[in-house]
Amino acid sequence: MSAHDNHAHGAGGESHGSVKSYLIGFLLAAVLTIIPFWVVMSGGLSSSFATGAVIVIAGILQLLVHLVFFLHLNGSSAQRWNVKAGLFTLVVIGIIVAGTLWVMWNMNFHMMG
Repeated sequence: MSAHDNHAHGAGGESHGSVKSYLIGFLLAAVLTIIPFWVVMSGGLSSSFATGAVIVIAGILQLLVHLVFFLHLNGSSAQRWNVKAGLFTLVVIGIIVAGTLWVMWNMNFHMMG
């Protein structure tokens, strides 16, 4: 067996995606980019809240598509620590963003009286 016979596995034996999975990921990412772009450019939603919600939801879905189809994160034992590290990062970012917004609101409330 030569060094070129094992194209589907990395150094640790983890599987890389097939051309089909990359194409599916690419198409999903493209659609999740086009949808919010179309919503903003066409003015399809009258409410700025609804437009923002579409952008945020499409962004979150696109993040998940990239993690699954391009970074190959899944629930396997080989990827479990990477998934846990990603979730911990999301929790820390959430705490930082929520804390920042709370401090800014609180300062605005007390300073503007």
